[in-house]
Amino acid sequence: RFVSWSMAKTITAVMIGMLVADGRLRLDESVPVPAWQRPGDPRGEITLRQLLQMRSGLRHTEEFFPPEESDLLRMLFLDGRDAMASYAEAQPLEAEPGRKFEYSTATTVILADVAARVLSPSEDPGTRREAVKDYLKTRLFDPVGMKAMVPEFDAAGTMVGGSLIPGAARDWARFGEFLREGGAVKGAQLLPKGWIEFMTSPSPRNPGYGAQLWRNA
Repeated sequence: RFVSWSMAKTITAVMIGMLVADGRLRLDESVPVPAWQRPGDPRGEITLRQLLQMRSGLRHTEEFFPPEESDLLRMLFLDGRDAMASYAEAQPLEAEPGRKFEYSTATTVILADVAARVLSPSEDPGTRREAVKDYLKTRLFDPVGMKAMVPEFDAAGTMVGGSLIPGAARDWARFGEFLREGGAVKGAQLLPKGWIEFMTSPSPRNPGYGAQLWRNA
């Protein structure tokens, strides 16, 4: 298996797309993050579409150096590592939601947390972990033939959906073909074609980016 790094973001986006297709999430509604639902919190205006297109407006520093100023490294390895979504969701806005593009692994961790909350109402880490693993296995990995995929989770049971979904090279090749075929495997449509079109369409604030993937521009 190879460490996925940011290829994991695309798997997280496909999982979110399946939940949208299931009617369990909506693109243009605010996301179910409890910390943002307090009256007067402007983060409650952030939509799922904005998170997917990396334009939530949340403050985040993706740079690696200096490490003590990197939100990415703090979330993955330092004070945020045991509850990565809580760390990411605690960040304030630095721009109005939708107005600024900011590439952010923390944003994808928030999406993974949203998926876990939709799939299980439990706060128990083990229950959250199993709910996400089972969903990915039955809805994506098994049908596509991605046999070696092993999503990693933090201590709170949130999938590290922005960077740590290791898999074999052939798994990633099968996943790429699944995307190229518009979300279908051997003619069976696992994901609406419109979702793949959305993922590969330009983000309004960065034409080189789509929804959780870089466009081949």
